[in-house]
Amino acid sequence: MPPVSPEKGFENQPSPNVHWILVPGNIPADFATRFCSFQPASIEAFKSHRDQQLMGVNKEHKEFHAVDMSTGWETPAGYPAGIQQKILSGGLDENSKRGSRSRLLRFAPGVYTTKPFVHDYWEEVYLISGDLTVGNDDKGEGGTEFAPNTYASRPPGAYHGPFKSKSGCMLFEIHYFDPV
Repeated sequence: MPPVSPEKGFENQPSPNVHWILVPGNIPADFATRFCSFQPASIEAFKSHRDQQLMGVNKEHKEFHAVDMSTGWETPAGYPAGIQQKILSGGLDENSKRGSRSRLLRFAPGVYTTKPFVHDYWEEVYLISGDLTVGNDDKGEGGTEFAPNTYASRPPGAYHGPFKSKSGCMLFEIHYFDPV
């Protein structure tokens, strides 16, 4: 197949059997000719096409940057006041069961939920700071308390919670549908 011209792009190129490989660092100049069923016009065009068209994860490329902890917080649907999320990247479409997101979730001191949660996506949770109690009753009593540097990974359909925090806490969470 002849190289694709920059004017035409890649959108009509056959690629059902192409498996994209994320290569750290620079991509060798002959990478596309050795590993792809088509030849892009340039390595830049190849990288752009790979990054924008074919990645299964819907997150933009973000290098290290300061996170503004004073803005962008909202109470997620179905959560009580005092629990807020800040989406760091990505997004979930729960209707079509697609997407992934990374978020911070914070509990104000004394806040608790009253019922277990269950959802159709994977969830990974890391307790950054504060205390988190899992399995309290509908009055916020009982349960098992966890300290910072604890982690949970939950498959779709796993019931978890209710939750509470005596002194407040900050969680880092990753949510994604399978397959990613």
